[in-house]
Amino acid sequence: MIKEFRDFILKGNAIDLAVGVLIGATFGKVVDAFTTGIIKPVISVIGGNPDVSLKLGILDVGMVINAMIMLLITGAVLFFVFVKPMNKLKALIEKPAAPAAPPEPTPDQKLLTEIRDLLKNRE
Repeated sequence: MIKEFRDFILKGNAIDLAVGVLIGATFGKVVDAFTTGIIKPVISVIGGNPDVSLKLGILDVGMVINAMIMLLITGAVLFFVFVKPMNKLKALIEKPAAPAAPPEPTPDQKLLTEIRDLLKNRE
């Protein structure tokens, strides 16, 4: 059982997943800091306080609306500050693959081509 556990842990997938989760958590903090420190103050200067306070009885609908607003702001930051530039960088780095040569005609296609050519010459 110890050997199986060691093999599982040392597999590339488990290590890659662990590294990805840790990097993702850290990157989330970077995005949150960018949104809170830069984007949110700019929005506050332009349009006021983006916090919504709306209570319907015991339900706090404003909290849900605030979370949705922050989701949209964070998504926009992720897309325009990180994803879009990375996609452009990838496009610049990756070279387009050479077009593949057309496949060799099958024997049936060769025979049909010969028949077509013979019929053309006959006319």
